[in-house]
Amino acid sequence: MSNPAFFSGRSVVRWGIVGCGDVTEVKSGPGFQKATGSKLVAVMRRDAAKAADYAQRHGVARWYANADELIADPEVDAVYIATPPDSHADYALKVAAAGKPAYVEKPMARHAPECERMVAAFAAAKLPLFVAYYRRRLARFLLVEEFLKSGRLGTLTGVSYRFAAPYHLSGDSWRVNVATAGAGHFLDMGSHVIDLFDYLLGPLENVTGRAANLASNYAVEDVVEANFKVMGGTFGSGVWNFTSAARDDTMRLTGTLGEVAFSVFGHDPVRLTTAQGVETFDRPNPPHVAQPLIQSVVDDLLGRGVCPSTGVSGARASQVMDTVLSGYYGGRLDEFWRRGETWPGRRLG
Repeated sequence: MSNPAFFSGRSVVRWGIVGCGDVTEVKSGPGFQKATGSKLVAVMRRDAAKAADYAQRHGVARWYANADELIADPEVDAVYIATPPDSHADYALKVAAAGKPAYVEKPMARHAPECERMVAAFAAAKLPLFVAYYRRRLARFLLVEEFLKSGRLGTLTGVSYRFAAPYHLSGDSWRVNVATAGAGHFLDMGSHVIDLFDYLLGPLENVTGRAANLASNYAVEDVVEANFKVMGGTFGSGVWNFTSAARDDTMRLTGTLGEVAFSVFGHDPVRLTTAQGVETFDRPNPPHVAQPLIQSVVDDLLGRGVCPSTGVSGARASQVMDTVLSGYYGGRLDEFWRRGETWPGRRLG
């Protein structure tokens, strides 16, 4: 099934990147050059020398040090916003005002209200908006989706995820600067997990959660717990411990006929356990992990397919995370990053 082509009669989407930093070097940037029907024609970074260097190394024709100039470039059809979350909404609204589709890095923004403004702006302009939750098109997770749809697991009766890693000493990272990132590592990494739950199991319902800072040298949360319901009323849970000496990264989907266990961030084979025994399935990631999703975005814009990661689905992930983190920050509907002294969960001293 495909959408009507946004770029009717076109065979190529010409892309510009706002924020050609580390995330675009391997993970995503080359995907815009290698996807069928896609061409990367311009990049932007506020540091002009770094923008020029990126363009030279990646064979991109034009570079800018000003985002407005790239967005206004008539040779740029669509814009990939690859900056930290604090500028996603501002840049996205500028892209919508310019009449161009956008593909925005995850998390979609710092909190749900920014996401909602983005969704509303693109809907009003009748423009497509996509979000870079690229796991929705990686082979290992499509295999899990196949197990669910084919009935290999039977009736789903349990959903769980656990992440553990020693991230408690990274206070110098923008990822734990709430004004830039919107929260801590949970928003950066946990967003992938929440979105994957959404994709595999449908929108999460009855979401509750709590967060704390137990051992870290930064102000944001370092331990998070989420509880929810999914399809058919099945209970689900997720725990993220960024202060752990041990490491874990395991999602388990348990049913009456089998259980599938797999890593969200790692590359271990997917394990399916049934009455017949244990089967493992190796589904390695491509060299540029975002390329399959980028291909689906290009296909959507050219009327050849449908991208499964949109502004609407991206906003749902942010709404779930806001619910889980609300108690820590004393609400997340306002600009809570400006009132750090009021956060109930903040550890003092």
